[in-house]
Amino acid sequence: MARVLGIDPGEARTGVAISDELGFLAHPLTTLDSRAGGLAGRIRKLAVERGAGTVVVGIPRNMDGSYGPAAAKSREIIEELRSEPGLVVEGWDERLSTVAASRALRESGLDARRQRGVIDRAAAQIILQGWLDSRSCV
Repeated sequence: MARVLGIDPGEARTGVAISDELGFLAHPLTTLDSRAGGLAGRIRKLAVERGAGTVVVGIPRNMDGSYGPAAAKSREIIEELRSEPGLVVEGWDERLSTVAASRALRESGLDARRQRGVIDRAAAQIILQGWLDSRSCV
């Protein structure tokens, strides 16, 4: 199985996580500056460099299941990435991923407010792990 990238798009920063070679575990990878432009191209480059054949992009949803304004940015990234031949791109519900990441970091003793990039990577990890778990046969 090729590796999988998990993406947590944000207004200022985009968290990126990667799976192991077997597709069981997600690991935080990096944080990209969302404001720098060319975000989809940078994600595509990471996918190629890391041998990822699939990219899972978090789509923010409201608690009632509806989509808010931030979902449009995720959809744009998905459409841009889908234009890349050989790259499978999926959207994934990212409800509460940042909240869960912040809580986990706080419980581990890190000051989440000072570690915003860490939160974004951890949120991407949570998104990707949820996607991997949903495909697990175990």
